[in-house]
Amino acid sequence: MSANSGETTILRPAAYVPGGRSVIAERGWAWIAAGWDLFKKQAGMWIALMLVALVIFVVLALIPFVGSIALSVLSPVFGAGVVIGCRAIEEGHGLEIGHLFAGFKEKLAPLATVGAIYLGATIVIVLAVMLVSGVSIFSIAAGGDSAAAPAAILAVLLAVLVSLALMLPLFMAVWFAPALVVFQGKSAVDAMKESFSGCLRNILPFLVYGVVMLVLSVLASVPLFLGWLVLGPVLAASLYTSYKDIYLS
Repeated sequence: MSANSGETTILRPAAYVPGGRSVIAERGWAWIAAGWDLFKKQAGMWIALMLVALVIFVVLALIPFVGSIALSVLSPVFGAGVVIGCRAIEEGHGLEIGHLFAGFKEKLAPLATVGAIYLGATIVIVLAVMLVSGVSIFSIAAGGDSAAAPAAILAVLLAVLVSLALMLPLFMAVWFAPALVVFQGKSAVDAMKESFSGCLRNILPFLVYGVVMLVLSVLASVPLFLGWLVLGPVLAASLYTSYKDIYLS
């Protein structure tokens, strides 16, 4: 009901915006604030879910070779479970630990494909940068001149910057992919294209989002990283709130 006129307001389902829409820069902060609101509704369950996820990731990381591969491939699957949990909170069903594994029941194949593409692209980028920078450093060192040390350091720094520049588009392609797969039924490739498009159209909001998250990350890390028990869930929830803001009209 409308508070002013007393007329009934019909709420229609939000329409999907292909490729995402552009929003103002201030929305970057709004995504975090909305993520905090979702966290407050079930803070205890969020922290429990965060701890379970942390244990799973640590165990996988300790398994040589196979664990690292599994972690990369399955990360979008777990991410999809989190956004499904966020939607459940909004719908009044409540967040459960089981939501962390909901991606294994819904769209497992495309979600895992997103992770596999991300892993493959990362390996290609790392190998290419290592090859180019390695040749440069080797050629500098082969000169046998101690004055070449600054040039070698510069080559390493350049390699780091190049790798970050190449990884950024990949991050953009993966950011919204889990939500687009589970909520919009996109294939892995289409979801990554749509995610990249949505991020590209919202550089300024993401700049604000990144700066605020950087500051909060430093603050959360000071007391023995305990602040991440709160910031981690807020960050996860903000993936869902930003998805809604950009892709749903």
